[in-house]
Amino acid sequence: MRTSLRTRQFLTVLLIICGCPSMNIVATTDETASADAQRPSVERRNRLADESSPYLLLHAHNPVDWYPWGSEAFEKAEREDKPVFLSIGYSSCHWCHVMERLAFSDEKIASYMNEHFVNIKVDREERPDLDDIYMTSVVVYFQMIRSPQGGGWPLSVFLTPEGKPFAGGTYFPPRDDGPRPGFPSVMRRVTGLWANERDAINQNADVLTRQVRRVMKPRRTLAKVELSDALIDKAIAAVRRGFDDVHGGLDYRASRPNGPKFPVPSRIALLQHLVRSKSTDDLESMLKTTLDHIARGGIRDHLAGGFHRYSTDRQWLVPHFEKMLYDQAQLALVYANAWQRTQEKLYREAAEGVYDYVLSDLTDPSGAFYSALDAETEHIEGKYYVWSPDEVRSVLGARDVGLFSRVYGLDRTSPFEHGHVLHLAQMPAHVAERLKLDEGDVEKRLVAMRRELLAVRSKRTSPLRDDKVLTSWNGLMIGSLAAGGGLLDRVDYVGAAQKAAGFLLNNLRGESGGLMRTWRDGAARLNAYLDDYAFLTSGLLALHETTGDQQWLTAARELTDEQIERFWNAEGHGFFFTSHDHEILIARTCNAYDSVIPSGNSVSVRNLLRLSALTDDPKYRDMAKQTLEAFAPAIEQSPGGLTCMTLGLSEFLHGLQPGQAAFVNEKHELLALADTSGPVALAQSAAAPATTKKKDERKHVSAKVYLSTDKLQAGGKTKVVIWLTIRKGWHINSNPANPDFLVPTEIEFESKLGTKLSKRKYPKPKLFTSEGFDEPIHVYEGRVPILAELHVPRAAAGKVETMDITVRYQCCNDRKCLRPMKISLKGRKAVVGPGEPVRQVNQDRFPKRKTARR
Repeated sequence: MRTSLRTRQFLTVLLIICGCPSMNIVATTDETASADAQRPSVERRNRLADESSPYLLLHAHNPVDWYPWGSEAFEKAEREDKPVFLSIGYSSCHWCHVMERLAFSDEKIASYMNEHFVNIKVDREERPDLDDIYMTSVVVYFQMIRSPQGGGWPLSVFLTPEGKPFAGGTYFPPRDDGPRPGFPSVMRRVTGLWANERDAINQNADVLTRQVRRVMKPRRTLAKVELSDALIDKAIAAVRRGFDDVHGGLDYRASRPNGPKFPVPSRIALLQHLVRSKSTDDLESMLKTTLDHIARGGIRDHLAGGFHRYSTDRQWLVPHFEKMLYDQAQLALVYANAWQRTQEKLYREAAEGVYDYVLSDLTDPSGAFYSALDAETEHIEGKYYVWSPDEVRSVLGARDVGLFSRVYGLDRTSPFEHGHVLHLAQMPAHVAERLKLDEGDVEKRLVAMRRELLAVRSKRTSPLRDDKVLTSWNGLMIGSLAAGGGLLDRVDYVGAAQKAAGFLLNNLRGESGGLMRTWRDGAARLNAYLDDYAFLTSGLLALHETTGDQQWLTAARELTDEQIERFWNAEGHGFFFTSHDHEILIARTCNAYDSVIPSGNSVSVRNLLRLSALTDDPKYRDMAKQTLEAFAPAIEQSPGGLTCMTLGLSEFLHGLQPGQAAFVNEKHELLALADTSGPVALAQSAAAPATTKKKDERKHVSAKVYLSTDKLQAGGKTKVVIWLTIRKGWHINSNPANPDFLVPTEIEFESKLGTKLSKRKYPKPKLFTSEGFDEPIHVYEGRVPILAELHVPRAAAGKVETMDITVRYQCCNDRKCLRPMKISLKGRKAVVGPGEPVRQVNQDRFPKRKTARR
């Protein structure tokens, strides 16, 4: 990035004004107490009192004359010839709270701000477009003057009345600290330059704005990059480079071995995808090491469930304590998939812990999901979560404290100054073995201990909860609950996803019909962004895959068509982050880089591929290809930053995997969730739960379907076995039925691609004598198999087969017969071409032939 000497000299002056590394600032107790003493009375209100964002409302009683983002503020700046001070943060940001207490609540500082600036406060979660633009401007600004600083929150930027940035930083303390300028000094210097160096400020604002536009503009490359496995190999290499082989994690840098570590679920998801498709020992080891250490670390809340945002250390021991909905959604699904593949109890506990926490603490009565939980209480980050050994002893008593301390690390020195962060220092099984205790008894005792400690913890002052509903983050959670509910066989999770999806589709719409970004207190606000459309569509597709309910596919297709109309980049392909009718800002982005959430373009590629397979509409696959081609150069240059796009590329090249779809899990079995009568009953359960009697009736028979190959082969055959499990004391009628007037057990099959189910072989019946019948009745009892074969047409090559197997039966005991019922089992399988290899699976699930007959 080249800049003139004059520009660089002036920007360096601005660095002296604004430079301030945020994470090295520590607010002292005296400063905090002083700030509390100066906080204005709550009767004072500024314009933010009319906003809905919990973060903006935290500033509604500041003496600062805050404006929300909008034309009113910029018109005032133009009219009064003042610079704009823009402050961007979010409700669970610790340093945002510190600056609010120490600077924005100070009467003298606020008075100076009001006299010399027009002050705008923005919630970055409501306005990610503004956050992206002005965070980029500060990062570019530091790069231009060759500063090693990076961005962060709170973001503090000085703008011209046209919205062009000319100086910025992150957190500013309330007073000078050695060479580090305090916020009053920064403002005085900016005011002086505004009065005496206006031409230079405007010139350099133009330079900085041009650089921001250049950086954020979609890049064109003359050389076309081929969509091939070579790009996937580059991504694998990048993920390997970020792997910590000692403590796990895919965000590790040897140059900063003790730096913060993020879970980066998009990289874990890519790794899981690769393990399923091309498993190797090193990929397996990377995945297991990472999942184990994160699940055992202090980054996981071992009492209430859920994950904190990131770890401040290499060992995952001390987290940054805020809890974000997007982390819960992504990590829960990661662990649900891991459990399905490995059956490791730790992974299921981690996944269910997240889902149960979200449904308990982050769910609105409407069914939608809240955004976040703060990191601090009483001005101390993590205070709500940590323990002293004495506190634990007082709750658990002398008998249990030793066991709990061994397992959760209270018998070790805490690296955190405010107390012990609970983590799995030793696995319960290992402790039981060493103490020569029964493992099951130890597990039960630990469950009871965690419950006791959680009850005590819940009486502490709770962290602030950001209860706004964001469409994009809700879309992630809906998809996670839908897919995770299927993988874990939890109908309640799928029902929660259905309820949330219904709420968003009915309430997050504007007057013109377009999707909205945020909802709170009964009102939806702000036009949606690309992420909102893409993530909600992804969640709806997951619901369709799990329940088989057509309404979710219809809604997903409608949203995608709307997204194409509003966001498609007709010139360079891919999707813009803002819609075509969005307000004009100094830059408009179109990129595919993952952050803490996957990029909207990456998720859109995967949505388009699924819609193409489900609807047989080639336009969706064509647009997915065009998007992949647009970002292929970026994958080649920065493969570690586009792992979700790489996952989409793999699905484009090699077909969709059923891994996240319920009813086809890692064992290649089709499932009926919780022994219901299928997706119709499941869909009804969210709004109108079945009666207890009907629920009990459905528990009498369950079914699982296993296939003999991991993929279907066009023109080929795949064996199928349907295992029926019948509750003790009950039976179902045989096929053929005897006597013939009884309702036989029957298997029906539906396919969208013309696949046929043939050679049905029902098991040999048992004889049951019943009062009123002269001859014994032919019945099935216990666990019985039904065999069949799938015959796939050659024309299905390259497509995805959606299978629907229905088991119809009538259940009886020695006193009564229930009404005829059915179990519907759905699944999706990729179809490879004739002669392409398929892997044999589930051979141990198939009975010997002598147990079956026609």
